[in-house]
Amino acid sequence: MRTRQVPKVDTVLAGRDVAQKILEKKSFIVERAEQPSIQPCMRKLELAKKTSNKYEAPMPTQVGGPALILKILPLYLQNREERIPLVAPGPFLTDASSYNNPPTSGLRITWFGHSSLLIELDGVTLLFDPVWDERAGPVQWAGPRRFFAPTLDLAHLPPIDAVVISHDHYDHLGKSTTMRLAQLYPDIRWIAPVGVARILHRFGVKNGNVTELDWTQSTVVKNRESAAEATLTAVPTRHFSGRTLFDRNQTLWAAFVLQGSGHKLFCGADSGFWDGFAAIGKEYGPFDLTLLEIGAFNELWKDIHLGPDGALKAFQDLGGGTLMPIHWGLFDLALHAWRDPITRLLDLADEGEVRIFSPEPGLPTEFSHTQEVRSSWWRPQG
Repeated sequence: MRTRQVPKVDTVLAGRDVAQKILEKKSFIVERAEQPSIQPCMRKLELAKKTSNKYEAPMPTQVGGPALILKILPLYLQNREERIPLVAPGPFLTDASSYNNPPTSGLRITWFGHSSLLIELDGVTLLFDPVWDERAGPVQWAGPRRFFAPTLDLAHLPPIDAVVISHDHYDHLGKSTTMRLAQLYPDIRWIAPVGVARILHRFGVKNGNVTELDWTQSTVVKNRESAAEATLTAVPTRHFSGRTLFDRNQTLWAAFVLQGSGHKLFCGADSGFWDGFAAIGKEYGPFDLTLLEIGAFNELWKDIHLGPDGALKAFQDLGGGTLMPIHWGLFDLALHAWRDPITRLLDLADEGEVRIFSPEPGLPTEFSHTQEVRSSWWRPQG
Protein backbone atom coordinates (compact mmCIF):
# COMPACT_ATOMS: atom_id res chain seq x y z
CA MET A 1 0.00 0.00 0.00
CA ARG A 2 1.39 3.41 -1.01
CA THR A 3 1.68 5.82 1.89
CA ARG A 4 2.69 9.43 2.31
CA GLN A 5 5.09 10.48 5.03
CA VAL A 6 4.18 13.53 7.09
CA PRO A 7 6.07 15.95 9.36
CA LYS A 8 6.52 14.40 12.78
CA VAL A 9 4.84 17.26 14.62
CA ASP A 10 1.29 17.77 15.88
CA THR A 11 0.38 20.77 13.77
CA VAL A 12 -1.66 21.83 10.79
CA LEU A 13 0.00 21.56 7.38
CA ALA A 14 -1.41 23.85 4.74
CA GLY A 15 -0.98 21.78 1.58
CA ARG A 16 1.84 21.55 -0.90
CA ASP A 17 3.18 25.09 -0.46
CA VAL A 18 3.91 24.53 3.20
CA ALA A 19 5.27 21.06 2.49
CA GLN A 20 7.65 22.56 -0.05
CA LYS A 21 8.92 25.13 2.45
CA ILE A 22 9.49 22.39 4.99
CA LEU A 23 11.48 20.44 2.44
CA GLU A 24 13.60 23.46 1.67
CA LYS A 25 14.39 23.99 5.36
CA LYS A 26 15.11 20.25 5.70
CA SER A 27 13.80 20.37 9.25
CA PHE A 28 11.47 17.42 8.79
CA ILE A 29 11.16 14.27 6.73
CA VAL A 30 8.46 14.90 4.13
CA GLU A 31 7.63 13.21 0.85
CA ARG A 32 5.44 15.15 -1.54
CA ALA A 33 2.49 13.31 -3.02
CA GLU A 34 2.52 12.32 -6.67
CA GLN A 35 0.85 14.84 -8.96
CA PRO A 36 -2.45 13.52 -10.32
CA SER A 37 -2.50 13.27 -14.08
CA ILE A 38 -6.03 14.69 -14.25
CA GLN A 39 -5.31 18.39 -13.93
CA PRO A 40 -8.95 19.64 -14.03
CA CYS A 41 -9.79 17.51 -10.98
CA MET A 42 -6.52 18.39 -9.28
CA ARG A 43 -7.49 22.06 -9.52
CA LYS A 44 -10.37 21.41 -7.11
CA LEU A 45 -8.16 20.02 -4.33
CA GLU A 46 -7.29 23.37 -2.82
CA LEU A 47 -8.16 25.62 0.09
CA ALA A 48 -11.81 26.59 0.29
CA LYS A 49 -12.98 29.83 -1.30
CA LYS A 50 -15.33 32.41 0.16
CA THR A 51 -17.64 34.94 -1.44
CA SER A 52 -19.38 37.57 0.68
CA ASN A 53 -18.25 35.77 3.84
CA LYS A 54 -19.75 32.47 2.69
CA TYR A 55 -17.84 29.33 1.76
CA GLU A 56 -18.34 27.94 -1.72
CA ALA A 57 -18.82 24.31 -2.71
CA PRO A 58 -16.05 23.00 -5.00
CA MET A 59 -18.41 23.16 -7.98
CA PRO A 60 -21.80 24.82 -8.65
CA THR A 61 -24.29 23.27 -6.23
CA GLN A 62 -28.03 23.71 -5.76
CA VAL A 63 -29.02 23.87 -2.10
CA GLY A 64 -32.63 23.86 -0.92
CA GLY A 65 -34.56 27.07 -0.30
CA PRO A 66 -38.21 28.19 -0.16
CA ALA A 67 -38.84 26.98 -3.71
CA LEU A 68 -37.64 23.49 -2.84
CA ILE A 69 -39.78 23.43 0.29
CA LEU A 70 -42.84 24.18 -1.83
CA LYS A 71 -41.97 21.24 -4.08
CA ILE A 72 -41.30 18.85 -1.21
CA LEU A 73 -44.34 19.66 0.97
CA PRO A 74 -46.96 17.92 -1.22
CA LEU A 75 -44.62 14.96 -1.67
CA TYR A 76 -44.39 14.56 2.10
CA LEU A 77 -48.16 14.88 2.51
CA GLN A 78 -48.77 12.20 -0.14
CA ASN A 79 -45.94 9.93 0.98
CA ARG A 80 -46.87 6.43 2.16
CA GLU A 81 -43.37 4.94 2.51
CA GLU A 82 -42.24 3.39 5.79
CA ARG A 83 -39.88 6.25 6.54
CA ILE A 84 -39.89 5.40 10.26
CA PRO A 85 -39.69 1.72 11.32
CA LEU A 86 -43.07 0.35 12.30
CA VAL A 87 -41.25 -1.82 14.83
CA ALA A 88 -38.33 -0.12 16.55
CA PRO A 89 -35.03 -1.86 15.76
CA GLY A 90 -32.94 -3.25 18.56
CA PRO A 91 -32.25 -2.78 21.34
CA PHE A 92 -28.56 -2.60 20.50
CA LEU A 93 -25.98 -2.58 23.27
CA THR A 94 -22.25 -2.01 23.01
CA ASP A 95 -20.12 -4.13 25.31
CA ALA A 96 -17.64 -1.56 26.64
CA SER A 97 -15.27 -4.33 27.71
CA SER A 98 -14.62 -4.97 24.01
CA TYR A 99 -12.37 -1.92 24.06
CA ASN A 100 -10.11 -3.36 26.76
CA ASN A 101 -8.06 -5.09 24.08
CA PRO A 102 -6.84 -3.43 20.89
CA PRO A 103 -8.05 -4.77 17.54
CA THR A 104 -5.96 -7.65 16.26
CA SER A 105 -6.12 -6.31 12.71
CA GLY A 106 -5.24 -2.77 13.78
CA LEU A 107 -8.61 -1.42 12.59
CA ARG A 108 -11.92 -1.75 14.40
CA ILE A 109 -15.05 0.31 13.87
CA THR A 110 -18.16 0.77 15.96
CA TRP A 111 -21.04 2.26 13.98
CA PHE A 112 -23.61 3.90 16.26
CA GLY A 113 -26.04 4.63 13.44
CA HIS A 114 -26.18 7.39 10.81
CA SER A 115 -22.68 8.93 10.66
CA SER A 116 -21.58 8.45 14.28
CA LEU A 117 -18.53 6.20 14.50
CA LEU A 118 -15.79 5.10 16.85
CA ILE A 119 -12.72 4.33 14.75
CA GLU A 120 -9.79 2.49 16.33
CA LEU A 121 -7.05 3.05 13.78
CA ASP A 122 -3.61 1.52 14.39
CA GLY A 123 -3.48 2.58 18.03
CA VAL A 124 -5.35 5.89 17.69
CA THR A 125 -9.02 6.19 18.69
CA LEU A 126 -11.28 8.73 16.98
CA LEU A 127 -14.93 9.58 17.62
CA PHE A 128 -16.61 10.81 14.43
CA ASP A 129 -19.71 13.02 14.22
CA PRO A 130 -21.16 11.90 17.58
CA VAL A 131 -24.92 12.44 17.85
CA TRP A 132 -26.44 10.88 20.94
CA ASP A 133 -29.25 13.48 20.89
CA GLU A 134 -32.84 12.24 20.79
CA ARG A 135 -33.60 14.36 17.72
CA ALA A 136 -31.54 15.76 14.86
CA GLY A 137 -32.77 19.33 15.04
CA PRO A 138 -32.64 22.63 16.91
CA VAL A 139 -35.08 21.45 19.60
CA GLN A 140 -35.60 18.11 21.29
CA TRP A 141 -39.41 18.17 21.22
CA ALA A 142 -39.77 18.15 17.43
CA GLY A 143 -37.86 17.09 14.35
CA PRO A 144 -36.37 13.77 13.17
CA ARG A 145 -36.27 11.35 16.10
CA ARG A 146 -33.76 8.53 16.35
CA PHE A 147 -35.00 5.03 15.52
CA PHE A 148 -33.18 3.39 18.44
CA ALA A 149 -31.53 4.45 21.67
CA PRO A 150 -27.77 5.07 21.89
CA THR A 151 -25.96 1.77 22.23
CA LEU A 152 -23.41 3.05 24.75
CA ASP A 153 -23.44 5.77 27.38
CA LEU A 154 -20.93 8.51 26.59
CA ALA A 155 -19.41 7.99 30.03
CA HIS A 156 -18.39 4.46 29.02
CA LEU A 157 -16.45 5.35 25.91
CA PRO A 158 -12.85 4.11 25.73
CA PRO A 159 -10.09 6.75 25.91
CA ILE A 160 -10.58 9.04 22.91
CA ASP A 161 -7.63 10.74 21.24
CA ALA A 162 -9.80 13.16 19.22
CA VAL A 163 -13.40 13.92 18.34
CA VAL A 164 -13.82 14.73 14.65
CA ILE A 165 -16.70 16.83 13.29
CA SER A 166 -17.36 16.94 9.54
CA HIS A 167 -19.77 19.91 9.52
CA ASP A 168 -22.28 21.77 11.65
CA HIS A 169 -25.57 20.14 10.58
CA TYR A 170 -27.68 18.78 13.43
CA ASP A 171 -27.36 15.15 12.35
CA HIS A 172 -23.56 15.45 12.60
CA LEU A 173 -23.08 17.88 15.48
CA GLY A 174 -25.44 17.32 18.38
CA LYS A 175 -25.66 20.06 20.97
CA SER A 176 -26.47 17.92 24.01
CA THR A 177 -23.91 15.30 22.93
CA THR A 178 -21.19 17.92 22.61
CA MET A 179 -22.06 19.50 25.94
CA ARG A 180 -21.90 16.16 27.73
CA LEU A 181 -18.64 15.17 26.07
CA ALA A 182 -17.16 18.52 27.09
CA GLN A 183 -18.25 17.89 30.68
CA LEU A 184 -17.07 14.28 30.83
CA TYR A 185 -13.79 14.82 28.99
CA PRO A 186 -12.85 18.51 29.37
CA ASP A 187 -9.35 18.04 27.97
CA ILE A 188 -10.28 15.99 24.92
CA ARG A 189 -9.12 17.25 21.54
CA TRP A 190 -11.57 18.23 18.80
CA ILE A 191 -10.93 18.51 15.05
CA ALA A 192 -13.34 20.34 12.78
CA PRO A 193 -13.54 22.40 9.58
CA VAL A 194 -12.85 26.12 9.74
CA GLY A 195 -15.47 28.10 11.65
CA VAL A 196 -16.98 25.20 13.61
CA ALA A 197 -14.85 25.92 16.70
CA ARG A 198 -17.05 28.81 17.78
CA ILE A 199 -20.06 26.47 17.85
CA LEU A 200 -18.11 23.91 19.89
CA HIS A 201 -16.97 26.63 22.31
CA ARG A 202 -20.58 27.74 22.70
CA PHE A 203 -21.44 24.17 23.69
CA GLY A 204 -18.73 24.04 26.37
CA VAL A 205 -15.60 22.85 24.56
CA LYS A 206 -12.56 24.64 25.99
CA ASN A 207 -10.75 27.33 24.04
CA GLY A 208 -7.57 25.84 22.64
CA ASN A 209 -8.99 22.32 22.42
CA VAL A 210 -10.14 22.63 18.80
CA THR A 211 -7.98 22.22 15.70
CA GLU A 212 -9.67 23.75 12.67
CA LEU A 213 -8.78 22.53 9.18
CA ASP A 214 -9.31 24.01 5.75
CA TRP A 215 -9.49 21.72 2.73
CA THR A 216 -6.12 20.02 2.00
CA GLN A 217 -4.81 20.81 5.48
CA SER A 218 -3.62 18.03 7.78
CA THR A 219 -3.04 17.45 11.46
CA VAL A 220 -1.44 14.61 13.40
CA VAL A 221 -3.36 12.91 16.22
CA LYS A 222 -1.29 11.09 18.82
CA ASN A 223 -2.32 8.45 21.30
CA ARG A 224 -1.89 10.07 24.68
CA GLU A 225 -0.42 6.94 26.23
CA SER A 226 1.66 5.42 23.43
CA ALA A 227 3.71 6.34 20.38
CA ALA A 228 0.86 5.60 17.97
CA GLU A 229 -0.26 8.41 15.70
CA ALA A 230 -2.48 9.04 12.70
CA THR A 231 -2.74 11.85 10.17
CA LEU A 232 -6.09 13.46 9.34
CA THR A 233 -6.44 15.48 6.14
CA ALA A 234 -9.55 17.51 5.37
CA VAL A 235 -10.68 17.33 1.75
CA PRO A 236 -13.52 19.02 -0.17
CA THR A 237 -17.07 17.73 -0.40
CA ARG A 238 -20.00 18.99 -2.44
CA HIS A 239 -22.25 20.08 0.40
CA PHE A 240 -23.09 23.11 2.54
CA SER A 241 -23.37 24.19 6.18
CA GLY A 242 -25.64 26.07 8.56
CA ARG A 243 -27.75 25.50 11.68
CA THR A 244 -30.30 28.28 11.08
CA LEU A 245 -31.88 30.12 8.15
CA PHE A 246 -29.36 32.92 8.61
CA ASP A 247 -25.93 31.28 8.83
CA ARG A 248 -25.72 29.20 5.67
CA ASN A 249 -22.15 28.41 4.55
CA GLN A 250 -20.55 30.59 7.22
CA THR A 251 -18.63 27.53 8.44
CA LEU A 252 -16.76 25.03 6.30
CA TRP A 253 -17.63 21.36 5.74
CA ALA A 254 -15.22 18.52 4.89
CA ALA A 255 -14.52 14.85 4.36
CA PHE A 256 -11.39 13.31 5.89
CA VAL A 257 -8.55 11.07 4.82
CA LEU A 258 -7.23 9.04 7.77
CA GLN A 259 -3.72 7.61 7.59
CA GLY A 260 -2.57 5.25 10.33
CA SER A 261 0.57 3.17 10.47
CA GLY A 262 -1.12 0.27 8.68
CA HIS A 263 -4.44 1.44 7.25
CA LYS A 264 -5.84 4.32 5.23
CA LEU A 265 -9.50 5.36 5.29
CA PHE A 266 -11.66 7.84 3.43
CA CYS A 267 -14.48 9.21 5.60
CA GLY A 268 -16.75 10.90 3.10
CA ALA A 269 -19.18 12.73 5.44
CA ASP A 270 -21.96 14.39 3.37
CA SER A 271 -21.56 15.10 -0.34
CA GLY A 272 -23.25 15.07 -3.69
CA PHE A 273 -21.39 13.47 -6.55
CA TRP A 274 -18.57 15.47 -8.14
CA ASP A 275 -15.48 14.81 -10.21
CA GLY A 276 -13.26 15.59 -7.23
CA PHE A 277 -13.70 12.04 -5.94
CA ALA A 278 -11.35 10.85 -8.68
CA ALA A 279 -8.83 13.53 -7.75
CA ILE A 280 -8.99 12.56 -4.06
CA GLY A 281 -8.44 8.91 -4.93
CA LYS A 282 -5.51 9.81 -7.13
CA GLU A 283 -3.94 12.14 -4.59
CA TYR A 284 -4.53 10.26 -1.33
CA GLY A 285 -5.52 6.67 -2.19
CA PRO A 286 -5.70 3.78 -2.38
CA PHE A 287 -7.96 3.32 0.63
CA ASP A 288 -8.43 0.16 2.67
CA LEU A 289 -11.92 1.28 3.70
CA THR A 290 -14.11 3.95 2.12
CA LEU A 291 -17.02 5.31 4.15
CA LEU A 292 -19.72 6.97 2.03
CA GLU A 293 -23.21 8.25 2.70
CA ILE A 294 -26.18 6.40 1.20
CA GLY A 295 -29.25 7.80 3.00
CA ALA A 296 -31.37 10.98 2.92
CA PHE A 297 -31.23 11.04 -0.88
CA ASN A 298 -33.65 12.36 -3.48
CA GLU A 299 -33.40 13.57 -7.05
CA LEU A 300 -34.44 17.05 -5.86
CA TRP A 301 -31.30 17.38 -3.75
CA LYS A 302 -28.86 15.14 -5.58
CA ASP A 303 -26.27 17.95 -5.59
CA ILE A 304 -25.71 17.52 -1.84
CA HIS A 305 -26.34 13.82 -1.15
CA LEU A 306 -25.03 10.76 -2.99
CA GLY A 307 -27.60 8.07 -2.38
CA PRO A 308 -26.66 4.42 -3.06
CA ASP A 309 -26.06 4.88 -6.80
CA GLY A 310 -23.92 7.96 -6.30
CA ALA A 311 -22.03 6.29 -3.47
CA LEU A 312 -21.08 3.35 -5.67
CA LYS A 313 -19.94 5.68 -8.43
CA ALA A 314 -17.91 7.75 -5.97
CA PHE A 315 -16.44 4.56 -4.51
CA GLN A 316 -15.24 3.50 -7.93
CA ASP A 317 -13.74 6.94 -8.61
CA LEU A 318 -11.96 6.84 -5.27
CA GLY A 319 -10.26 3.59 -6.25
CA GLY A 320 -12.36 0.82 -4.78
CA GLY A 321 -11.29 -1.34 -1.84
CA THR A 322 -14.06 -1.99 0.70
CA LEU A 323 -17.16 0.18 1.00
CA MET A 324 -18.82 1.05 4.32
CA PRO A 325 -22.26 2.70 4.01
CA ILE A 326 -23.01 5.48 6.50
CA HIS A 327 -25.63 8.23 6.93
CA TRP A 328 -28.58 5.84 7.15
CA GLY A 329 -30.58 3.72 9.58
CA LEU A 330 -31.17 6.23 12.42
CA PHE A 331 -33.08 9.35 11.32
CA ASP A 332 -35.93 10.05 8.90
CA LEU A 333 -34.42 12.75 6.69
CA ALA A 334 -35.96 12.09 3.28
CA LEU A 335 -38.98 10.67 1.43
CA HIS A 336 -37.71 7.14 0.89
CA ALA A 337 -38.46 4.14 3.07
CA TRP A 338 -35.85 3.78 5.78
CA ARG A 339 -34.56 0.45 4.42
CA ASP A 340 -34.27 1.64 0.81
CA PRO A 341 -30.68 2.95 0.98
CA ILE A 342 -29.12 -0.29 2.23
CA THR A 343 -31.36 -2.51 0.08
CA ARG A 344 -30.43 -0.63 -3.08
CA LEU A 345 -26.74 -0.49 -2.18
CA LEU A 346 -26.46 -4.22 -1.57
CA ASP A 347 -28.19 -4.95 -4.89
CA LEU A 348 -25.68 -2.70 -6.67
CA ALA A 349 -22.78 -4.21 -4.74
CA ASP A 350 -23.81 -7.72 -5.78
CA GLU A 351 -24.00 -6.66 -9.41
CA GLY A 352 -20.59 -5.02 -9.29
CA GLU A 353 -18.91 -7.51 -6.92
CA VAL A 354 -18.18 -4.75 -4.42
CA ARG A 355 -16.95 -5.77 -0.96
CA ILE A 356 -19.18 -4.33 1.80
CA PHE A 357 -18.45 -3.58 5.46
CA SER A 358 -21.77 -2.93 7.20
CA PRO A 359 -21.85 -4.03 10.86
CA GLU A 360 -24.71 -4.03 13.34
CA PRO A 361 -25.20 -0.77 15.26
CA GLY A 362 -23.07 -0.60 18.37
CA LEU A 363 -21.05 -3.72 17.64
CA PRO A 364 -17.25 -3.17 17.65
CA THR A 365 -16.23 -4.91 14.42
CA GLU A 366 -12.75 -5.67 13.12
CA PHE A 367 -11.93 -4.87 9.53
CA SER A 368 -10.53 -7.51 7.20
CA HIS A 369 -9.46 -7.16 3.59
CA THR A 370 -10.74 -10.64 2.83
CA GLN A 371 -14.03 -10.90 4.72
CA GLU A 372 -17.24 -9.00 4.13
CA VAL A 373 -19.50 -7.79 6.93
CA ARG A 374 -23.19 -7.62 6.06
CA SER A 375 -25.36 -7.42 9.13
CA SER A 376 -29.06 -8.13 8.59
CA TRP A 377 -30.30 -6.14 11.62
CA TRP A 378 -32.44 -3.90 9.37
CA ARG A 379 -34.32 -6.68 7.60
CA PRO A 380 -37.98 -7.32 8.51
CA GLN A 381 -38.35 -9.90 11.24
CA GLY A 382 -40.55 -12.95 10.94
